[in-house]
Formats: sequence, C-alpha cells, structure tokens
Amino acid sequence: MAQRTAVVTGASSGIGAATARLLAQQGWHVVIGARRLDRLEELAAQIGGTAHVLDVTDQASVDAFCEAVDECHLLVNNAGGALGTTSIAEADDAEWMQMFEMNVMGTLRVTRALLPKLVASGDGQMVSLGSIAAFEPYPSGAGYNAAKHAVKALTRVLRLEMRGQPIRVCEIDPGLVETEFSVVRFSGDRERAKKVYQGMTPLTAEDIAEAIAWVASRPAHVNIDQLVIMPRDQVSAQVVHRTE
Repeated sequence: MAQRTAVVTGASSGIGAATARLLAQQGWHVVIGARRLDRLEELAAQIGGTAHVLDVTDQASVDAFCEAVDECHLLVNNAGGALGTTSIAEADDAEWMQMFEMNVMGTLRVTRALLPKLVASGDGQMVSLGSIAAFEPYPSGAGYNAAKHAVKALTRVLRLEMRGQPIRVCEIDPGLVETEFSVVRFSGDRERAKKVYQGMTPLTAEDIAEAIAWVASRPAHVNIDQLVIMPRDQVSAQVVHRTE
C-alpha cells in the first residue's frame, strides 16, 4: 500500500507538532507548515517529514505551500489561536481581525487550496481544530468565541457540500490543553499563562493528537463529524474544578 500524505498546519509546536509526530509513527508521510521554519525543519528531520514555511494569514504563502504538496489524503487545520481578553466595550479591532485571519480565513485558504488534492486521493479527510469556545461564549473571550464559531460553521458547511464526494470532514473541539496557547493569548506572560492550568489536570497536546490519529484511522465509510474533548476537571468553558 502506497504511503499516504498528511498535511498539518501550525505544526511548529503544541497540538500540531504532537499530531505530526504521531501520524509519522503510524506510517504517514507528514508535510508540516508554520511560520517558525527552524522549528519545523528540526521536527521534519526527527520524523522523516517535509517542512515548508506557512503563514495562513497570507494568501501568497498559502499558495506556495499548497503548490509544494504533491498529494494530500489528510489535512489537519490546526493553525489558529487567541489574542487578548478584552471586553466587547474595550475590544481591539486589530486583535479581532488577526484572530479571524488565523482561525477562519487560514482554515478557508488552506482547505480551498488542497480540496482538489483531497478529492483526487479517493479518500480524503479534513480535520479542523475548534474549541469549547465554539459552543460556549464567555466574558472577555468574544473575539475568540466569534472566530471559533465561524470555524465550526465553515466545517459543517464543508461537510454538507462534500456530500457524494470521497471526503470526510471532522471538527475536534478541545477544552483546556496546556500548550503555548495561553502564553500567546497573554502576550508572552508565562506566569499568567500558568495560572490558567493551576489546581487542575489539563489535556496535553498528545491527548488531542491521539484523537486526530484515531479519526484518521477510521474506515472510509466512517465519518466522525465532531469530537468534544475536555479534561475531567473541566465541565464547561469556565467551570473548572481546582484543588487548593
């Protein structure tokens, strides 16, 4: 059986890097993309994959990246993230636009470009990384909530539009995962980021990678439409059991 190709965006760290490692271990050839090429090349060397620089907010970068992908059986749209915790009354337009570009337009651009290759594979899959924020809006998170609601809608519409095509579509929505996510959200404030996970056991990047790999391993007639994955300690977006 010919080796299948998986494309993972946002693969320089966190869930993206963990997913690339696990898929490679399971026999996939993994093409990884992100802005930090030094990290990508190090990871590609470790897993026997292929690294290309990718900025999902830049159409020219997406075009160049996707043109370098010869074939694609699995696309993991992992690139994205949150910025800031301002209220709507104090919302920063630039932060909102950047979150929309990273999460929504990035998913659209890469999916649109690779869709013909996914169809041509005869058994393509697109997995988008959403969030519990796509289900439960919360104070000081409106920009990220709005972006992830949009990713949720995009993913569902793609599933509807691909009816009759050899493509499966899945949305994976994690709760708290301890990665660089909060560090980025808090503009590099690592102490503040640590407090998000204090007193509870969050998910790890490897937990989500295992879910993605499981989805990708299902037979061609099985479509996992959606997975919501939460730490045991987290029962909703902002309700978390914490020890003292």
